Amino acid sequence: MSETFPTPYPELNNVLQDLVESVQEILGDDCVGAYLQGSFAVGDFDIHSDVDFIIVTQTEPSEKQVHALQVMHERIYNLDTRWAQHLEGSYFPKDVLRHYTGRGEKLWYLDNGSRSLIKADHCNSIVVRWVLRENGITLTGQPSESLVDQIPVELLQKEIMETIVGWGQKIIDHPDQFNNRFYQTFIVLNYCRMLHDLYTGSPSSKRTGAEWAKINLDSSWHGLIDRTWSGRPHPEVSARQPADPKDFESTLEFVQYIINKSKQYEASK
Repeated sequence: MSETFPTPYPELNNVLQDLVESVQEILGDDCVGAYLQGSFAVGDFDIHSDVDFIIVTQTEPSEKQVHALQVMHERIYNLDTRWAQHLEGSYFPKDVLRHYTGRGEKLWYLDNGSRSLIKADHCNSIVVRWVLRENGITLTGQPSESLVDQIPVELLQKEIMETIVGWGQKIIDHPDQFNNRFYQTFIVLNYCRMLHDLYTGSPSSKRTGAEWAKINLDSSWHGLIDRTWSGRPHPEVSARQPADPKDFESTLEFVQYIINKSKQYEASK
């Protein structure tokens, strides 16, 4: 790992060093590099932030390598530090990562709070590529900007718009799937961030999105945004608790409000 400390949190740096060294031992020459993206990359993080990582590989990991990675992630999850339970990231074959046309393909992915890898397209997006290219923190390997081709801002905004509308309709149509405290806070903060990113053409953090929303959106949403921000700690607990009924109803209304704002923005371009 880089000789410089990637974060201001010593316990997290130790976890990241363990992760990187273990991945290098398992993958050998198949490990191209390891990087941080997300809030740590854009520089707007705190002790409650997820730790979003990307491991770049020469090719798709073999069955034997995946098995060893599963064992490794189980071991790291059980380390005596909360950071070990909040790693989230994907293993990206370098040819898939290189160009945005590879988005949507399922990758080996570790969800926040999970002990094991699954196949998912969660990180395989234009937004993640953009953040990795422009702001990625290199833990080991070549600089992250050398691994991703430049992406037109119009395509970034198109993907954000698709997510705002597509995910939003799913939330509105199937609210019971999202009716817990974790998802309620996650949804509000992500919709603040996505609208900000659509308007500015640059990915940001949840904090930046929330602060921007309080300045630029109707003041009637301030209370919901503030309560949502204060509900971020301990997602492993909040995911098992029902959302406040009034706040959840307001969250569904907020999603529709952001969908409408985004469509107005697109129509005005």
